[in-house]
Amino acid sequence: MHVLIVGGGVVGLACAHALADRGAEVTVCEAGTLGGGSTGRAAGGIRTQFSTRVNVELSLASVPVWESFADDFGVDIDYRRSGYLFLARTEETAAAFRENVAMQTDAGAPSRVLSPEEAAEYLPELRAESFVAATFSAADGVADPHSAVQGYSDAVRAAGVDVRTKTPVTDLARVGGWRAETPDGPIDADAVVIAAGAWSGRVAALAGVDLPLAPRRRQIAVVEPEGDLPADAPLTIDLDTGAYFRPEREGTAIVGGHFSASDPDVDPDRFDESMDIEWAVEATERADDAAAYFGPETRIRNGWAGLYAVTPDHHAVLDEVEPGLVVAAGFSGHGFQHAPATGEAVADLCLGEDACGVDVSALSLDRFESGETLRERNVA
Repeated sequence: MHVLIVGGGVVGLACAHALADRGAEVTVCEAGTLGGGSTGRAAGGIRTQFSTRVNVELSLASVPVWESFADDFGVDIDYRRSGYLFLARTEETAAAFRENVAMQTDAGAPSRVLSPEEAAEYLPELRAESFVAATFSAADGVADPHSAVQGYSDAVRAAGVDVRTKTPVTDLARVGGWRAETPDGPIDADAVVIAAGAWSGRVAALAGVDLPLAPRRRQIAVVEPEGDLPADAPLTIDLDTGAYFRPEREGTAIVGGHFSASDPDVDPDRFDESMDIEWAVEATERADDAAAYFGPETRIRNGWAGLYAVTPDHHAVLDEVEPGLVVAAGFSGHGFQHAPATGEAVADLCLGEDACGVDVSALSLDRFESGETLRERNVA
């Protein structure tokens, strides 16, 4: 069986790896460079603390791959298990936290609810008086997306995958199987996987499929904190304000979050990839509202902007939307961390197998027509 994958980010490469591992012939077409889209601009978070079971299970199925990545792929992805700390300022958010943790632990994730004082044991400069509850999981952490792309790309090439960069797919049509048009000529395949991140809606439209997927701009700033943020501090999310931060290398920190009521769609080929300094100041101030590491002496070093591929319910579409046409897109910022399990689920969909172990039926495209959408509340 020949499978064409459109998209050479970490999700597309993970799909290629899973399919090749199961004996499929695979071609990857990437319009630019491998990992040059959203993957290369991701914050690198890997967490099990989601508010829906399918997202938790995708994380739990992916974590073992990240844990053994250096041994299995020969590339160190700088995987650090410092945990995630979620913070609640309101009783409503705290109640949702308790529901989330009950579901997460039932699924097998080691998360727990903390008092603000207990949370301060993980983050000593936490402004505990501002919060009513927190959650923490030691299973969560961060890794380097660039290194993950390198590991996957080396592995798929070694497995015989035909990887073509600077090769956009310009048309998709069913001709028994599928035919993709590219500047280098047509490619015939038994199945096509659309894993093009924020560009996936455009690719799907070539095949007459309407994906409810919006490219949304998100920013990250690298700062030098005023205080000494420990290198093993958890990635911390102040969920009620949308701000997050985590330690980075050499004493720096990453701060991020989306704070504006306006969140327009952007053209993924023509968006501003630089960081807005006014946004970076606000992100740093909001981080300071949560923990006293960030103050007026914090120096903003640099930053960037990337794209989330956002669906109305902040969950991916992971589905065979037409015979032989599979979509793996719309992760709303969670694609990197869910890539290993997504690859296995996509291989199941393409090959008619059941090896992934995660039931992804809730992520079908038709949920938007049936009204059976999900709700992911833990989104930063």
